[in-house]
Amino acid sequence: MLAATSLFAGMDALAKLLMAADYSVIQVLFFRAGFGLIPLAPLLWQNGMRVVATARPWAHVARSAIALLAVGCFFLAIHRLPLVQVTAIGFAAPLLVTALSVPLLKERVGRDRWLAVAAGFGGILVVAGPDAWTGDLLGAGAAFAVAGTVLYALAMVLMRDMGRTEAAVTTVFWFSILTMVLTGAALPLVWRVPDPSAWGLFAAAGILGGTAQLLISQAVRLAPASVVAPFDYFHIVASSSLGWLLFSEMPGSSTLAGAMVVMASGLYLLRTERKPPPQ
Repeated sequence: MLAATSLFAGMDALAKLLMAADYSVIQVLFFRAGFGLIPLAPLLWQNGMRVVATARPWAHVARSAIALLAVGCFFLAIHRLPLVQVTAIGFAAPLLVTALSVPLLKERVGRDRWLAVAAGFGGILVVAGPDAWTGDLLGAGAAFAVAGTVLYALAMVLMRDMGRTEAAVTTVFWFSILTMVLTGAALPLVWRVPDPSAWGLFAAAGILGGTAQLLISQAVRLAPASVVAPFDYFHIVASSSLGWLLFSEMPGSSTLAGAMVVMASGLYLLRTERKPPPQ
């Protein structure tokens, strides 16, 4: 899980570099998905295409479309905000999963969990700060980060339901294929011929993202999710380090304080995950 979060932070930094060089987010998403298939190649070579066979194609379409929008929003956010700020806002996804599981999965959530969710959302407002919301729609980086978090949480809820029948490699494969199809349709409108250095960044971003997805799947297979999930918070260390090294971004006190509130709320929810639901 530590390796996966580090690779995801690296992918975000590479996407930020590409968009700073005026490559469209659609082009970044297309190549991220295409090169993200490379880490799957050994599995497909060893086991054949039967490992990605599915009896729920429309579930993959819905989940992939939502996840694609989530990643697109996150990329647009990191183009406008420091990496660590977007990462901290994204930590609210587990809180939203708890909220969404009530109407979508008919799960029961106690008052203490709702209080943790509310505290986490308060932390998001502290992380974003007033400056993150200024400007028009395309300039409101925090709005994209929050939208991405909501969409990612919805994708996680759908993934929780699909996990009963679908293997992780199946989900990763179809997400990559469907992302290429959906972004490929719009690619001619924004196409810009990459220079040699950009090709390297596109390839690296895709390989890092695809590898990270497989590593998370392996981490959850080796240990319970409640044990593995807290290590995802290492993402903020990796993001702040890369933001400082590559973009001279220094997290402010409000960002760090709000991130601590969001992380504490998420950890509390994880701690109560194994408790029986209220009667």
